[in-house]
Amino acid sequence: MLLGLGLVSLFSFVASLFLIPFLVVRIPYDYFAESKRQPAPWAEQHMVIRCVVLLVKNLFGVVFILLGIAMLVLPGQGLLTLLIGVLLLNFPGKYRFERWLIQKPSVNKAVAWLRRRAGRRPLEF
Repeated sequence: MLLGLGLVSLFSFVASLFLIPFLVVRIPYDYFAESKRQPAPWAEQHMVIRCVVLLVKNLFGVVFILLGIAMLVLPGQGLLTLLIGVLLLNFPGKYRFERWLIQKPSVNKAVAWLRRRAGRRPLEF
């Protein structure tokens, strides 16, 4: 079991090194410009597709949260994994939380640096 947890921890650490920069540069520059969230790309799809996408996304969020909690005491990026899990979940006030988090000077500086390296416009608020 310890070997399995160690492998999951290693995998999530390596995946986060690639996944976070990939996702940060794919955020539209005006995503946070509105006071309300823009509709999701799958919002226009058939109801079954929407439900499946939301279910899978939220299941991944729960898995990441559980892994993050485990990594708080095991080797790995526990806080980062927890954050990814929270951002994958759907809950009331999530968009306000995302705007608050991304506007923190240290987070905004890191995001701006990643976007600049990828040749993307900085985020607008």
